[in-house]
Order: sequence, then structure tokens, then C-alpha cells
Amino acid sequence: MPSFNGGVESGRVAAFHFFCIFVLIMMEFFAAYNLTGIVIGVATFLIIGLFHPLVIKGEYYFGVGCWWFFALMGVAALVGSILVSELLLSTLLAVWGASSLWSIGELFEQCKRVERGWFPRNPKRK
Repeated sequence: MPSFNGGVESGRVAAFHFFCIFVLIMMEFFAAYNLTGIVIGVATFLIIGLFHPLVIKGEYYFGVGCWWFFALMGVAALVGSILVSELLLSTLLAVWGASSLWSIGELFEQCKRVERGWFPRNPKRK
């Protein structure tokens, strides 16, 4: 049973609480200065950019068999988007979920690109 008497666990809990408070303050700042749309646009760009190497590396190391990971991540993010009431977080979760689900199709397309010789095949994987 974990103890909360000043050990490592209480430090992690305090750091998590600090992070949550920081995120809430930043969301209020974005809303107050009408920056929410710009933040969503930049974050969407970064999320989509993150998924390109994830698909390439996923196909290289695991093949198309890792599609279920993207499906699970996408469904979890979309459910989270429905459950979260804060607009910014809900939108970013929806973008993450949609990008995850879109990556399933890209994973199978990446397999075709490897077969065509456009991307390297992993010699350690059959």
C-alpha cells in the first residue's frame, strides 16, 4: 500500500497537481486573449506531424500488425474528447483520436510503399 507521508509518491502527486493547475491557467489565458484557435491550429499541425514518423517506424518494426494500437489509442482519445468539458482539451483529444484512426489506413499504405521500394524493409522482420 503506498504511503503519502512525504515519499516519492507524494512528490509525484504534487507535480501532477502543479501541472494540472498550470494547464488550467494557460487555458484561461488562451481564452482571455482569443488565442484558443491559434493554439488548436498549431497543436493540430504538431499532432499530425508526430503521426507521420509513428506510422513509418511502426510499420518498420512491427508491420501492419500494430494497427490495433492506433485503433485503441484513437477510440480512447475520442471517448476522452466526449467526456472532457473543456473546449481546448476536448478538441485536442478529438484531433489526436482522428489522427490515430487515420494512421491505421496510412499504416497499410506504408506497407505498400515498402513493397514498391520507396521505404526500407526491416531485414530482421519477416
